[in-house]
Amino acid sequence: MTSPVATASDRSAPTSSGTSGSAPRLRTPRRRHSADRPRRSVLLTVLTSLVLLYSLVPLVWLAISATKTQEGLSRSAGLWFDGDFALWDNITETFTYDDGVFTRWLLNTLLYVGLGAGGATFLAVLGGYALAKFDFPGRRSVFAVVIGAVAVPGTALAVPTFLMFSKMGLTNTPWAVIVPSLISPFGLYLMWVFATEAVPTELMEAARIDGAGELRTFFRVALPLLAPGVVTVLLFTMVATWNNYFLPLVMLKDPDWYPLTLGLNSWNQQAATAGGEAVFNLVVTGSLITILPLIAAFLLLQKYWQSGLAAGSVKE
Repeated sequence: MTSPVATASDRSAPTSSGTSGSAPRLRTPRRRHSADRPRRSVLLTVLTSLVLLYSLVPLVWLAISATKTQEGLSRSAGLWFDGDFALWDNITETFTYDDGVFTRWLLNTLLYVGLGAGGATFLAVLGGYALAKFDFPGRRSVFAVVIGAVAVPGTALAVPTFLMFSKMGLTNTPWAVIVPSLISPFGLYLMWVFATEAVPTELMEAARIDGAGELRTFFRVALPLLAPGVVTVLLFTMVATWNNYFLPLVMLKDPDWYPLTLGLNSWNQQAATAGGEAVFNLVVTGSLITILPLIAAFLLLQKYWQSGLAAGSVKE
C-alpha cells in the first residue's frame, strides 16, 4: 500500500520531461563564435583612410585658403590659417569684382544646368522607359548605339560639334552649350536598366485595362516608381554640366556667357598677362562658392541616389 505522504510528494516532484508542475525552462543565448563576426581587414582600412584623405585634404585646403588675403596665400602654410581672417571680405569682393561678373557667371551656370541637365534627365527617362517596356524593330541596334556612345569621351566630339554649330550660326550663344548637354548616353543606359526592374509590366497592363493611355500610365504609374533613378541621373548630369569646361571653352568667346569654370580660369590667368592683376584669393573663394551647391545637392538627395544605384542589383 502506497503512503499518502509519498504519493503527494511524488505528485509535486517534477518529472524528467519537465512538463508536470515545473517552471518553463529558459533558453540560454547561444554564444557567437569568432567565425560569425565580421572580419576586419587592416589593408582595407588603410586603403579607405587614404582615399578619405585624398578626397578631404583638397576641400580642407580650399576652405582654409578662402579665409586668406592675396598676401596671406604666399606667406602662410597651405593647411593652416593666416593672421588675417578675410573670408567675408573675399566673398564680398568676389561678387563685386569687375562689375559683379561672377554673379553673371553663376547665373549662366544655373541656366546651363537647369536646361541642359534637366532636359538630359527628362530625355533619358523617356528613352530609357521606352526601351525597357516597349518592343519595336531596331531595338538591339539602339542598344548597340547607346553602349558605343557611352564609350566615346565628350572631348572627342567637341571639335565636330563646334564645326556643326558654326555652320548653323549658334556658336558664342548659350544654345551651343545647352543643346549638346541634352544628350546623356550614360543616363539613358542607366534609366533603361533601372526601368526594366522598377516598373512591373503587370502594373502597366492593369492601368491600361482601367482605361489609362500611354502618357497617363507613364506620368501617374511609372514615373513615381522611377523617382530614385531619375534623381540619380539628375545628379550625374548636373555634376557633368556644372563642371563642364572644354565645351564652353570651344564654343564661347564672349565672357558674358562664360560658366563658372571658364570665368574662374580667366581670373586665374590674369596674373600671367601683361599688366594683369593677380586675384588668386578671389579664384580660391569663387571655387569654394562653386562647389557648395553640388555638396548641398548630394547631401539633400543622397538617399535617392544610393537607392537608385542599388536598385536592380539583387533579383528575387
